[in-house]
Amino acid sequence: MTTSQTSGSKIALITGGGTGIGLASAKALIEKGFIVVITGRRQEALAEAIAGMPEGKAFAFPCDVTQPESVEQLFREVEQRFGRLDVLFNNAGRGAPAVPMEETPFEIWKSVVDTNLTGSFLCAQAAVRLMKKQTPRGGRIINNGSVSATTPRLYSAPYTSTKHAITGLTKSIALDCREFDIACCQINVGNAETALSSRMKKGVHQPDGTVRPEAMMDVSNVAETICYMAELPLEANAMFVTVMATKMPMVGRG
Repeated sequence: MTTSQTSGSKIALITGGGTGIGLASAKALIEKGFIVVITGRRQEALAEAIAGMPEGKAFAFPCDVTQPESVEQLFREVEQRFGRLDVLFNNAGRGAPAVPMEETPFEIWKSVVDTNLTGSFLCAQAAVRLMKKQTPRGGRIINNGSVSATTPRLYSAPYTSTKHAITGLTKSIALDCREFDIACCQINVGNAETALSSRMKKGVHQPDGTVRPEAMMDVSNVAETICYMAELPLEANAMFVTVMATKMPMVGRG
């Protein structure tokens, strides 16, 4: 597909797009008229993810967001195929075992930081470079912050630290890039039901030391929120949006 063939359609790139929130968001954006590129480390999973999507509306490129060379190759592919990028959803991320911080191995800490924070920085950096030079210039970067960007969960030091840092990254991009018509915003998601979060229905640690199930919401609510943020004109920015299960612990995790 050449740039001329995509005329009239906005291009969205979703990291971690093969499953969960990323996949649900991809499907929702396609319904809104976007052409969507999903990326992840496993080509087989990506191919399976787009198998049922409309032809010519979904594309899959493998990428390891923790590796600068892999990110550069991804954005070269996007630019060569589509000529531009309108929306980046920095969604790729991972968690860590729920243990006291002094028991967290360095390898786990580094892996979480590399994926959640460095991966988001590398993809945002590449997106900014493309959005600044394309015509018309500009675009939107949406970072996945999680409610842990504001309120920690017990035994979550690596994950919470990266999500707090994502807030700083979001603010910095928004400030540094607004003169180039690039808007940056952050979605803070709480308890959306995916394969990775299903454990919360069985029970997770609470601030009082107990383990209890938590309320969940359908992942489609997150996808709809992403569409709202992605479709805003660049003169407007929903900079921080929280979408969460109404009855989950959140404020003070109480």
